[in-house]
Amino acid sequence: MTGIIDYEAGNIRSVENAMKRLGACYAVSSDLAFLSGCDRLILPGVGDASWAMTKLVEKGLADFIRNTDRPLLGICLGMQLLCSRSEEGDVDCLGIFPNRVRHFSSAFQDNAALKVPQVGWNDIVSLKTGLFDGVAEGSYVYFVHSYFADIGEDTASVTEYGIPFSSALCRGNFMGCQFHPEKSGDVGERILSNFLRLRP
Repeated sequence: MTGIIDYEAGNIRSVENAMKRLGACYAVSSDLAFLSGCDRLILPGVGDASWAMTKLVEKGLADFIRNTDRPLLGICLGMQLLCSRSEEGDVDCLGIFPNRVRHFSSAFQDNAALKVPQVGWNDIVSLKTGLFDGVAEGSYVYFVHSYFADIGEDTASVTEYGIPFSSALCRGNFMGCQFHPEKSGDVGERILSNFLRLRP
């Protein structure tokens, strides 16, 4: 069973649709007892990081996520929330990954002509971890974001938009994708299929 964490800040419908296409057994919940019994967890997310962190704390989900030993995949904002701190609302996040999350405008310098947010298809390179089994270097996936995670030791894929950034992160049982695998066609479905094969 895959638990999709509901904290009122998720792109849950599109993730649910992807689970249905893959024939996965899943449920959407914020109940800690139920989520504790799931084989793996997905933390989706859209919107503001500071507001999302407030919701995670209010629902008791912040400590639960930090302490889970289940495979957990953060998507878009969900990945950023797994990082140490975000410029969006100047908020401390969950601290799973030491990476900091910054706004593109603070990093572009000579690339001011690039539009923010990045919306559309871009490639992923320097692929690491089993999340990308069967995914070719340079595959294209779908992004919608204004904030990004720095490159670091947990970087599992790299994308360039003005500057190189972490388009995926991985540390132990925690994984994150800045892009939306549920909106990334066959490549995204392969990534999600790889995640669904993981066991605690």
